[in-house]
Amino acid sequence: MKVKWTQLGLVFFLILSLVMTGCFFWQYQMPKVQPGMGRSAKSEMMCPRFPEPLPLEHPIPSLKEALEKVDVLLRQTINPISLPALSAIVILNDTVLWTGNFGKRNASDPHSGPTNEYTIYRIASLSKLFPTLMLYKLWEDGKIGSLDDPLEKYVENFTIKNPLGKMRDSELKYVTDGLIFLDSGEVQIRSSSVTLRRMASQLSGLPRRLRATNLLWKGKTQSAINLLQDDVLVADPGTKCHYSNLAFSLLAHVMAERVAGVDYQRWITENILDRLGMEDTSFDLTPGMQSQLAVGVYSNGKPAPLYDLGWYRPSGQMFSTAADLAKLAMMLLGAYHRKLLEPDSLKIMLTPLFRCDKDYFANRTGTPWEVNELMGYELLRKDGDLDGYSATFSLVPRLKLGLVVLMAGSRSQKQDVVTKAYNHIVPAIERAFREAKKVLVAPPNPDHYIGFFTYSNITFYEIKVGPDGVLIMQQFGPQIEELIPEKYRTIKLNYLVDRVFKVVFEKEYPCVLRVGTASVSLEAQDGQLFNFYVFNKQGLSPGFDAPGLNTYNVVRIPRRPSFSS
Repeated sequence: MKVKWTQLGLVFFLILSLVMTGCFFWQYQMPKVQPGMGRSAKSEMMCPRFPEPLPLEHPIPSLKEALEKVDVLLRQTINPISLPALSAIVILNDTVLWTGNFGKRNASDPHSGPTNEYTIYRIASLSKLFPTLMLYKLWEDGKIGSLDDPLEKYVENFTIKNPLGKMRDSELKYVTDGLIFLDSGEVQIRSSSVTLRRMASQLSGLPRRLRATNLLWKGKTQSAINLLQDDVLVADPGTKCHYSNLAFSLLAHVMAERVAGVDYQRWITENILDRLGMEDTSFDLTPGMQSQLAVGVYSNGKPAPLYDLGWYRPSGQMFSTAADLAKLAMMLLGAYHRKLLEPDSLKIMLTPLFRCDKDYFANRTGTPWEVNELMGYELLRKDGDLDGYSATFSLVPRLKLGLVVLMAGSRSQKQDVVTKAYNHIVPAIERAFREAKKVLVAPPNPDHYIGFFTYSNITFYEIKVGPDGVLIMQQFGPQIEELIPEKYRTIKLNYLVDRVFKVVFEKEYPCVLRVGTASVSLEAQDGQLFNFYVFNKQGLSPGFDAPGLNTYNVVRIPRRPSFSS
């Protein structure tokens, strides 16, 4: 095959090929030629911006150094009066990367032992994780029709005044997945309802607590519902972030009593704690747990009482350890050997829902997360503070990373030690992932794919097999070899299943490729899928599609073409 090119046509088709195929999958950049520069140029911003979590071979010096800095940071946080005990744990995927335990369990007892990862702490509002898990589990099991079901679907005659809403709840019969069913029939209109998901994400508009009650209220769920009838929503549901202990407690009790038909604490113990092996997590202290308890203190060092939160127990009553919460973190990251939720449910639960106003203490909210950005990543946190104790449970899902910090005492108001710890850990994890060797999968028989291919006789590709059986794809064509370094012309194809491969860049590449006035995002093409066609009578695939790039009919050609100007 011989292809003839004029110099003008060559340049035109080179640029056209880059634009039409999105540079397809190549990770090269065209150098800007300036007087005295020759072909050297400063690099563009390099990608991937977010490295893929890969198995790591420890020890990793840079990571060890970062964790030593975290150790120093938390050790310096200890104050013998206001914060005498702290336990922390760092989780990476299915591994405990580091534990740090500082101070004594009881600062007023000279014979008290040191803390460890099994020391019991009150976890305050981290307890809100469990009504949320219950919601998702009942939804998975089909006992709840939709995460967006309105509360009145499960609580007959539930009413609350909503003066800021666009419609009155009394007009509604019930709401399912955004469809509101009225007596007159089914119509698609905007819902202003208190839904289950909004209750689990501080978007329900419900007040912080029930009127005429405090957090020690010992009433019943029906009494709470009755009290709400003459109460008022502080925001139109789904329009504003507003912190509500009432929302989580009401959600928990309604799901337990009206859906599951059992006591809330019993359901959580049997379906979550026992299932995940969280043996030292409970709503009440057993004698064995009492001996391992870190004694909470006020800022003046005075021991804090362990209040019973009564009806509000789902919002803040629980006790746990760093070791148990590490198991929960692994489960939420999809890495724990004991499964609780399906991957799709976890993905939904870890997705932020709503951007909050500037006066709220988090940028976004989720179920049940407070979400902020950290170095380009979504940092999901649940913080808790209750007399004598402070706690943080946090995840960076994109890195499969988690950090739990439990404190007996008051958290520092001068610095956020969780964010500071992540500022040490995240760059070290990124570097470790970037430097880790990618383990690629070879196809069962690479011979089906080896050969030459073209896209509209504009761009040309050769697929070869490497020493490890993994497919290597290289772009070639007029002046390609002269203009583009080989390392930017070559990619590897990771076999997934049934003639489908994933594009893999083994090295960093420019995020944006610039050719003349054209620019193409290579970042968007990293990880794209190639779907090869069914094998012909000769046992060869006639071509492939790259649907994510909107590129189809990349066809096999019999031999390598030759080019002449």
